[in-house]
Amino acid sequence: MVDAAARAGVKRYIINDFGWGLSERSLPEFKVIGDSRRVAWTCAIEHAQRGEGKDDGFTWTGITIGNPIDWALAKFPRMGFNIAARRATIYDAGTEEFTGTTLEGIGQSVVGVLRHPRETANRFVKVRSIQTSQNELLAAFERASTAGGEGRKEEKQWEIERSTAQQALEEGRVKHAQGLGAWRLDLLVFQLYAPGEARCIVASRADSDSALLGVREESADDVVEKALARARS
Repeated sequence: MVDAAARAGVKRYIINDFGWGLSERSLPEFKVIGDSRRVAWTCAIEHAQRGEGKDDGFTWTGITIGNPIDWALAKFPRMGFNIAARRATIYDAGTEEFTGTTLEGIGQSVVGVLRHPRETANRFVKVRSIQTSQNELLAAFERASTAGGEGRKEEKQWEIERSTAQQALEEGRVKHAQGLGAWRLDLLVFQLYAPGEARCIVASRADSDSALLGVREESADDVVEKALARARS
């Protein structure tokens, strides 16, 4: 695909990844997935470094977004928020922070790369819309559920259950050994919420490329509003 893009005259190739980029903190079970993604990175990097890549002006960019947070919250209750049932599963203390990028932010990051070709050439950029925790998101979900049009409280409030990231890890590894696909979400829960690990912080706001690319910082209320709208659609 990279060679075909170059032959077609593409000057900026955006790697089809939009994940955790060059992070080395993933669990070993994710290595196979990471290795398959790196094939695309390697092809783009090698073409840009070869003589023909330099001659035809071919460049590449990888965009590291971390968790696509509003989409993931709406789609995967295993992340701790079952929107349909209004039931939250809080792992450990619920205070472990992670970063995420909304679909709006992801789209803006692509626009930003194309608007800043020189600054983003031949490297991975890091973006984020928010740095948050489960407790902050739960508070935002609870605020949204008590808004209830015209100030009226909605009938069903959020139920809260407790679990641990370690339990999710153990369950995921059992599923992985059995060849069950659901192991990925269990292990992702561990990576997001394992206490004191900070495995899923892409970058601080200052160290990210968000300002350069025009990706705005959003609040937990902003993210939850988007997740609720997506869950209803």
